[in-house]
Amino acid sequence: MTASLGVTARRAAAAALLSLAAGIAAAQSRSAGDLADLSLEELGNIEVTSVSGHAESLSTAAASVFVITADDIRRSGATSLPEALRLAPNLQVARADSGQYAISARGFNSTIANKLLVLIDGRTVYTPLFSGVFWDMQDVMLEDVERIEVISGPGGTIWGTNAVNGVINVITRPAGATQGDLASAGGGDRELRAAMRHGGALGSDGHFRIYGKADRLQNTMRANGSAVADGWDRTQAGFRADWGGAGSAFTLQGDAYSAKSEQRGVVLGTDVGRVEVSGMNLLARWTRRFASGSDLRVQAYYDHTDREDFAAFRPKVDIFDLEIQHAVPLGRHKLLWGGGYRHAHDEVLDGLVAGFVPPSKDLDWVNVFAQDEIELNRRLSLTLSVKLERNDYTGTESLPSARLAWTVSSSSLLWGAASRAVRAPARLDREIFIFPPSSAIRIVNGGPDFVSEVANVYEVGYRAQPARGLTYSLAAFHYDWDRLRSGQPPPAVIQNMIEGKVYGMEAWAAWQAAPSWRLSGGLTTLRKDLHLKPGSTDPTGPSALGNDPEYLWTLRSSHNLAPRQELDILLRRVGELPVPAVPAYIAVDARYAWQARRDVELSLTLQNLFDPAHPEFGAAATRSEIARSAFFKVRWTP
Repeated sequence: MTASLGVTARRAAAAALLSLAAGIAAAQSRSAGDLADLSLEELGNIEVTSVSGHAESLSTAAASVFVITADDIRRSGATSLPEALRLAPNLQVARADSGQYAISARGFNSTIANKLLVLIDGRTVYTPLFSGVFWDMQDVMLEDVERIEVISGPGGTIWGTNAVNGVINVITRPAGATQGDLASAGGGDRELRAAMRHGGALGSDGHFRIYGKADRLQNTMRANGSAVADGWDRTQAGFRADWGGAGSAFTLQGDAYSAKSEQRGVVLGTDVGRVEVSGMNLLARWTRRFASGSDLRVQAYYDHTDREDFAAFRPKVDIFDLEIQHAVPLGRHKLLWGGGYRHAHDEVLDGLVAGFVPPSKDLDWVNVFAQDEIELNRRLSLTLSVKLERNDYTGTESLPSARLAWTVSSSSLLWGAASRAVRAPARLDREIFIFPPSSAIRIVNGGPDFVSEVANVYEVGYRAQPARGLTYSLAAFHYDWDRLRSGQPPPAVIQNMIEGKVYGMEAWAAWQAAPSWRLSGGLTTLRKDLHLKPGSTDPTGPSALGNDPEYLWTLRSSHNLAPRQELDILLRRVGELPVPAVPAYIAVDARYAWQARRDVELSLTLQNLFDPAHPEFGAAATRSEIARSAFFKVRWTP
């Protein structure tokens, strides 16, 4: 394996040198055009909303935040939301099979990771069954995404419990920015995809868009060459409509989808059939800006999901969510306050090995919060905030936070933060049971006394643009964890008997080497010092809490070879995973695009360019190998 990694590393280095040479050639070519995406100065002025709950420039946000722009997504050749998230250096993205991913920030990664909050246009998409995301049920039309804000670190004051290690907010473009038609189609040896969108006007001050898309994912293979029955067929359609302007605006949007896996055959003597998922959502949002400078936002949505997975369990979940937020400027203070109510109703049928007791439940969450951003002087600001959130399991949880930001110069910011973060119990913690097939003997039981996992989090960061065309960001973090989830020897009861520390750093930079050539990269390190509390008899200990590399780094080169030609190369290195063991790997992805006409773009994306296949997650006997792939795409925008 070491020799194999050495060969891969040399090939990756060769690819990086080729990219460097091509970039220099492009930079020196008078015919090469400027990069289509924003300049680094413009990127620093991108407005982000997920850090403080109101719009602020990226350069002044007191948090470890990375923004994936629409052009980043297009130039990467990503065909799914999880693949687009690989562009964020502060996320760990591991592909488990053809459609399922393990995605987290700052540790505890698994396919049911529960400490990362994910939103799509402000709609929370985690399931109350385990406080995580079924990534094979979440999709968007990537061409309509405006940006993805990735905040690593606690966001509980604004977003509530479970925003412990970070927040991902996928923000789509307003309907007015997606007028006319767009169609794309592509295929390769691992997938087929097609999408269409149409946008138009609604009266004198409104716009709309409708879209539809269909995907087919081929199954993956194991290391021994046997096929994994994980191929997927998926269809999705939706709409968005926007009315009004800066003073008052109203948005209505929704999506509906269905997907199914291939037949998975017989598992442990039982035919488990397919995984079949479906769902729909409808969101309404009204914003109003008043003459006094204050603004009000009211948002409500309904979300229905249905998952048939006989190998695990079969849940139907309905969620209603209402949120009100009011921002008031008061001299040197920016006051933000509000509250929300969330209701979930589920019905869960037993699967082959798991179920819930009771099989149906109603859960409610109620919260109020207040945040005061105080301008201490021209260069120093202090943000104090607190959220009180009540849940049906542990009552009211307190989520305080303090952030201090010092504008060292016009091009640099030093910030620090201290927060209390909480991961509240989900149904999996309290009410799940797991049993061997064809047996009534439970080997795992939910813990009726399970309480919230709690962390005191400390962060410090520095963001700067020391020269025109060069920016970087550094952040260090330290978590003091208590009451992490643990178990016992079978028959196990879920408990809170693990504690300890998690710490590390995140860094990324971008350099505009020439008008037509940009280099960027990132590095994340992670260390975990977790241990069982006295009295615990947990047989696996902290290793069951997620599988994380101690480091990962990325390098990316984006340049225009000519006014109508683009070449992007992404090199990433992910350290080994400890339990279950997954070898470290290097992957090189490349995309070449040609603007054949004003309205037609042709592109070819190659993934794992120098690696026939590698695993990214899971136990050796059953995990998928993520193979080299090619994807050709045509994009038409008349």
